[in-house]
Amino acid sequence: MNTWIRSTLLTGIAVTLVGAAPVQNRPQVTPDMVQTGSDIPADWQAPQTGFDYVKKDVMIPMRDGVKLHTVIMIPKGAHDLPMVLERTPYNASGFAPNNAPKMKDAVWSGDTDWADGTHILVWQDIRGKYGSEGDYVMTRPPRGPLNPTQTDDTTDAYDTIDWLVKNVQGTNGRVGMIGSSYDGWTVAMALLDPHPALKVAAPESPMVDGWMGDDWFHYGAFRTGNLDYYVGQMTEAGSAPAMPRDTYDEYEYWLEGSVGDIAKKHGVDKLPFWQRLTAHPAYDAFWQLQAVDKMVADKPSSVPTIWLQGFWDQEDIYGAVHSWEALEKAGHGANNHLVIGPWWHSQINRSAWNLGPLKWNGDTAANFRQDELIPFFDQYLKDGAPTHKMPSAMIYNSAENHWDSFADWKANEDRTLTPLYLQADKRLAFDAPGVGGEDSYVSDPAKPVPYIQRPITSGDEDRWRTWLVQDQRFVADRQDVVSYTTPVLDKTVTIHGAPVADIFAKTTGTDSDFVVKLIDVYPATNPENPEMGGYQLPIAMDILRGRYRNSFSDPSPIPAGTVQEYKFRLPTVNYEVKPGHRIMVQIQSSLFPVYDRNPQKYVKNIFFAKPGDYQKATVSIEHGGTGKSAVLLPLAGG
Repeated sequence: MNTWIRSTLLTGIAVTLVGAAPVQNRPQVTPDMVQTGSDIPADWQAPQTGFDYVKKDVMIPMRDGVKLHTVIMIPKGAHDLPMVLERTPYNASGFAPNNAPKMKDAVWSGDTDWADGTHILVWQDIRGKYGSEGDYVMTRPPRGPLNPTQTDDTTDAYDTIDWLVKNVQGTNGRVGMIGSSYDGWTVAMALLDPHPALKVAAPESPMVDGWMGDDWFHYGAFRTGNLDYYVGQMTEAGSAPAMPRDTYDEYEYWLEGSVGDIAKKHGVDKLPFWQRLTAHPAYDAFWQLQAVDKMVADKPSSVPTIWLQGFWDQEDIYGAVHSWEALEKAGHGANNHLVIGPWWHSQINRSAWNLGPLKWNGDTAANFRQDELIPFFDQYLKDGAPTHKMPSAMIYNSAENHWDSFADWKANEDRTLTPLYLQADKRLAFDAPGVGGEDSYVSDPAKPVPYIQRPITSGDEDRWRTWLVQDQRFVADRQDVVSYTTPVLDKTVTIHGAPVADIFAKTTGTDSDFVVKLIDVYPATNPENPEMGGYQLPIAMDILRGRYRNSFSDPSPIPAGTVQEYKFRLPTVNYEVKPGHRIMVQIQSSLFPVYDRNPQKYVKNIFFAKPGDYQKATVSIEHGGTGKSAVLLPLAGG
């Protein structure tokens, strides 16, 4: 051993021995020091000193024994208060996220106006999601051919309400249901066999028919972003992240292959709902038996109901309007009301001073909630509440910037439609064209028309929410987009209802998509709002997959080079095109990547198209002669 090290060690030992303290007795351990069990008590609750409510988490049993996680917020001192229930797949606990002493501060924005101390608020996780037991099934079909069990979201709503009125202290035994999107669907399902205590309802932007015009498809064209939703919704009980991206621009990402290819790359093909959906690309019994508008008309309830929608709803623009129309046509208009506001998807539950560049007179969502929705609910939920009559239809006039009330708003089939004809030289007029003609463009699946300006980035909520009001000049110069425009108007054109695209066209391919946009073209200058000078504002637009031109349930190839009629309904509007403006109709064959690409060669199932199936095609829009293409307008008084 090194002499220095040895010397140092010996010196240290000596010092230690000389300076060592006398040995102490071992510390005494008392019973209160001993750790047993968990440090998380089973029944601990935070003190709620100064809180104006009591919050409860309960598990409510359903008829088959499955228990559903439910959050209940009860104003302190509650006596004879009604309950407002929302059933959701999006985390019931998240609707009351804040540990704040005041109920208004504890809830999310959509419930602030309800948290006034005069309502008991209830949120529930549906089966299999977040804190609830059971199996999750996407928009679980009602009991019957597609659901052989004895439970569905109708029975779960019934059982939940039954438990609430029997077990919640301080309630008057009356319940209202509300919810948007998927939560709006749960409201509609509850109406198929409502509990007697369910006194009023408001499905907001409800998912009603996923094939015709809500989340999954629009007239057969698939909405690609659903893949991210399926991964987030169906890979765990909570919420999973979206699919990973290896490109910045979504446009490039979705060009990598068919939707089926991308689904397989990310494991989406293993999800049961994806397998069911892709096995039924046409409107067969799988979709028809889940169409809620048909179900509520077949089994109408007596519950007073507001069917609520946004004009520019980028996700569920179809359901509320068609449900209300179905009930109205079936003779049940007296207790059903239609409301359409100037909103994006679910904006009714947030602030709504504007929609993109469009500015409103006040917060249209908050004003509606406070002045119309809550008073409408309260008249059925509270003794002595004032009567609050709602018109048959209450629809915002975006051009005039105010609400219009209608005692006789008609279902579209009951309206007289006026053709606005496509003409030679890209003109548009109410007069029928003379001799026939056509305008052609080349549609290339390798270079589809983007729905907003590129780059299109994943997670850009602001652009996603407002894409339906984006200025359409960004595609005006593309060679695969054709636009027809009226002269400057000298009088107002008022549109009440749903325009119908009636396009005659031929293609060199054997399949094709047709996107039709009805647009208000602003004057070239606008001194009060310069950025709106020349703005091309979409009033209504939609897409039809050409294979379904004759039948939604039985697709067929398009005969190449043969003129065919493509007729489909656009979203409902209440709009005035002012003097000095022009009306434009814009037509194209892709709207990407909101909708998947049509190969333009007929294949049995577009989800699984091969690279060689994607082909260029020349599309010719006919006008005049026997092919009088037009957009049919429901004009005021029609």
